[in-house]
Amino acid sequence: MRIEREPAFVLHARPYRETSLLAECLTRDQGRIGVVARGVRREKARVQRAQLEPFQRLELDLLLKGELATLRDAEPVGPVIRLTGDAGMAGLYLNELVVRLTGRQDPNPELFGHYERTLARMAGGEPLGWTLRRFERDMMDALGYALQLDVDASSGDAIDPSSSYYYDPEAGPMPGRPGDPGAIRGSDLLALAADSSPDAAGLSSLRRIMRQVISFHLGGGELRAWRVLR
Repeated sequence: MRIEREPAFVLHARPYRETSLLAECLTRDQGRIGVVARGVRREKARVQRAQLEPFQRLELDLLLKGELATLRDAEPVGPVIRLTGDAGMAGLYLNELVVRLTGRQDPNPELFGHYERTLARMAGGEPLGWTLRRFERDMMDALGYALQLDVDASSGDAIDPSSSYYYDPEAGPMPGRPGDPGAIRGSDLLALAADSSPDAAGLSSLRRIMRQVISFHLGGGELRAWRVLR
């Protein structure tokens, strides 16, 4: 199947055979695709390796056959996004998260939009912790694993901002005790639901909760980025 001018981002690329690359790409209409970029490591290649850098929006021409697609052409779209330092690490975490939690050729335009907006927020200097929590929340929703953030899973009552909870990845918020290492304030859950950044303590709690949720959906595994950040 020929695919033309497909909006895409490169998530990860590694050498493939002598002169090629095997790239994992997030596309708008085809989902995550494995793409063989033949000959791009040659000096006079039609498509240069530099055109396939992460975080740059592209339009790809592909020939999709079976599990992998062959790259026919790649054109950068819009300004080059440069993520360095902590933002660069956050971007690599973003890419690993998408690779690990999505299947190939499962179209998800909503996720593509969340990813693109998150890169723009990071490039624009928005706070990284809150930007990543927003993406994690939105990604879970786009994948069909929406977080329950405003209802107590045990009683069905609305979350009390002044109470403490722990988060069960399968059920949602459950009553907790203040001071418990795994506890999170109701106000922090509601802040994430309302897309309103909590204070530093709240962001730390949300980071811990989101790691628990992501690990659950990885079958108890963890991301390489977490080990690096530790």
